[in-house]
Amino acid sequence: MPDFLLNALLAGLTLALVAGPLGSFVVWRRMAYFGDTLSHAALLGVALGLMLDVSPTLTVTVGCVLLAVLLVTLQQRQPLASDTLLGILAHSTLSLGLVALSFMHDVRIDLMSYLFGDLLAVGPTDLAWIMGGSALVLALLAWLWRPLLAITVHEELARVEGLPVAAIRLALMLLIAVVIAVAMKIVGVLLITSLLIIPAAAAQRHARTPEQMAVGASLLGLLAVCCGLALSWYQDTPAGPSIVVSAAALFLASFALPKRSG
Repeated sequence: MPDFLLNALLAGLTLALVAGPLGSFVVWRRMAYFGDTLSHAALLGVALGLMLDVSPTLTVTVGCVLLAVLLVTLQQRQPLASDTLLGILAHSTLSLGLVALSFMHDVRIDLMSYLFGDLLAVGPTDLAWIMGGSALVLALLAWLWRPLLAITVHEELARVEGLPVAAIRLALMLLIAVVIAVAMKIVGVLLITSLLIIPAAAAQRHARTPEQMAVGASLLGLLAVCCGLALSWYQDTPAGPSIVVSAAALFLASFALPKRSG
């Protein structure tokens, strides 16, 4: 196997492992639009990285984390609905990123690779970022699993039991922000949320427990990465969109199986 294909496979499988359980919470808590907002903001992080001459991955990570904190702050202080705030932030940050990039005439970048991913171009440094970020998210997710389940099932009851609901909710948003930042290189800022949502939605139909859904989503994500890379390798299709198409095909295939009750 060529080195670039091995790097792409390892990066994709690593992301699929962490996207499964995290995507389950995105589906349970109906946070798909929040993921879209962060992915749009990632392009602004890319522009800032190029302006400051630092790694775009670092600036995207910092930018997504700051946006998550800003969103939580605005939700507590502004009377606007959450979807309205998300719509404002998503389109504002995306447009600001595109405007900033248009001013950098001396910088030549492949904008399509940031929008739709360039998995086959993942190098050793990118792979280290992806593996390190994913390992951190998985460790924190395992530590916060029970509190996150508690606020997902019944937030008011969790607050009565003494759980710091606001802090746990912010922690979940920050974990999503980190995953979106490290996944940008794989599927691009416009397709990241699909990799979080589609495997989790497919696994939800056939899981009896939250843990089964999280594991099932990871397995479906792993399968989608393998199928998408195979499609890209043999048919010369874009790797990121091919992975999302494979995930969508698995989601449709899940309807062919009887839904488990209980």
